[in-house]
Amino acid sequence: MWCGPVISHGRKCKSPQASAIKRWLGVGLLLLAISVQGCMIGPDYKTPPAPVAKNWPSASDSGVDTSRQEYIDWWNVFNDPTMVKLIKLAYQQNLTLRTAGVRVLEARAQLGMAIGELYPQQQTLTASVSYNRLPISLPYNIVNSTYWSDVFGAQAGWELDVWGQIRRGIQSADDAFLASVADYDSALVSLTGDVAATYVKIRTTETQLEVARQNVEKEELTVQIVKIRHQGGVATGRDVFQAENVLGATEATIPQLTAQLEQQKNSLSVLLGMPPGTIDELLRGNSKIPSAPEKAAIGIPADLLRRRPDIRKAELQAAAQCAQIGVAKADLLPSFSLTGIVGTLSSNVNQHSLTDVFTHASMFYQVGPQFQWNILNYGQITNNVRLQDAKYQELLVNYQNTVLKAQQEVADGMSTFLQSKQAVIYLKESVTAAQGALRIAIIQYQQGIADFTTVLTAEQNLYTAENNLAIASGQVPLGLIAAYRAMGGGWQIREGNGFVPRETAHEMEDRTNWGTLLTPDLLNPRAPGLPSPSDTGPLVRPPEW
Repeated sequence: MWCGPVISHGRKCKSPQASAIKRWLGVGLLLLAISVQGCMIGPDYKTPPAPVAKNWPSASDSGVDTSRQEYIDWWNVFNDPTMVKLIKLAYQQNLTLRTAGVRVLEARAQLGMAIGELYPQQQTLTASVSYNRLPISLPYNIVNSTYWSDVFGAQAGWELDVWGQIRRGIQSADDAFLASVADYDSALVSLTGDVAATYVKIRTTETQLEVARQNVEKEELTVQIVKIRHQGGVATGRDVFQAENVLGATEATIPQLTAQLEQQKNSLSVLLGMPPGTIDELLRGNSKIPSAPEKAAIGIPADLLRRRPDIRKAELQAAAQCAQIGVAKADLLPSFSLTGIVGTLSSNVNQHSLTDVFTHASMFYQVGPQFQWNILNYGQITNNVRLQDAKYQELLVNYQNTVLKAQQEVADGMSTFLQSKQAVIYLKESVTAAQGALRIAIIQYQQGIADFTTVLTAEQNLYTAENNLAIASGQVPLGLIAAYRAMGGGWQIREGNGFVPRETAHEMEDRTNWGTLLTPDLLNPRAPGLPSPSDTGPLVRPPEW
């Protein structure tokens, strides 16, 4: 066997095949090193500037505390055990939240698929046995035109990430995964706010119903009195009709408020993941409108950027799209791949045997690099880069708009809270005055100083004032709930828990091997381009094979 000049220093002579394998192995290692250390084409994401106010418009109000807060369980400030119980049930049972949790698992699986692109993208094992017949009209110079053959082989193809296209894809998938987590948190913030607000509306409507029923009792008594006076010739028939008219108008509000109350209870049932009409037992007990604290802690606007989930989601979506620009740009450059085939082939022709497939003599292989460059793409790749860049710019503007709207929602909630508190003060005075006016009107009517219309007007004014007081009393906690919801608090209660309930996780595990993805470990470790918890450099989330 010729193997070229003998190499000194005690090295053994090598076959041409071994030398070729060594050369290709060296080429492969070189390309792999280029892939790992290569550049990352495309722009690196940077958080865009966002319009953030230094202070809230209501910061100078005596009812506002601007100290830093986390609002992990903001609903406890209302000191209402029923509200706390309902929010806990909603977190456990709400179906919309479960859907958001499953979407987190979807995004995590897609991230695992993206990470898998770092490894050889094509790997196949093949084996076959076939019975073959050659046409006898051709001069093959063999005794028999039929024979058996068998093949065992393996094939692999590895596109090297020279320009960072795959790593950009991983960045995009990881940001999309974290955006799905932020979307779950946002759904949880909305859920806690919706449950608390619906509960307050139920208690407000119940208070309005109680006010209406109390006024109906008063007006029924008035009707009875005026009928007696009419029978005695003291009151006119017109007085009777007017009294019955006012009574009927007040009575009509009861079925309207009852329907409103039933609809609010149905909404709460759905939020709790329960069929309508099944929550009356949960609402038993104190039926008063929850009282808000005298002072509301709202921090500063800049706190929204780190706490509010929908802002995090908007930024992560922009970051994911930024990476897509690099993915698109990489198509403008050549791609490099390593491909290899190795196997054995044998037949029973010319006294050979199918068992020869297990011998070295039957071995074949092919290995080498590949180069591909889409030169004439007719502007398709260039315009795809432009498309991805335009989408990125759109998401940057959306992020800025999300920050702006978040501040508006906090300001609106605080305005409702503070102004409703002031309205309650005035309406309490209004109710007291209306009660006094009715009392005097009745006395003057009995003394013949005032006509009956004065009494009826006083009754209507009292009902209106008491009903308005009930509505304003409900607006106080509703305004504060809107502010707390806008500040992004409440999602922290999911920390340490899975994104789907245990019963859902068990159901999914019965169908599919989910590894650790159905546990809180889903978020660890951190992915490429993100700081690791130990600050020792970025870690890659495993693809969970």
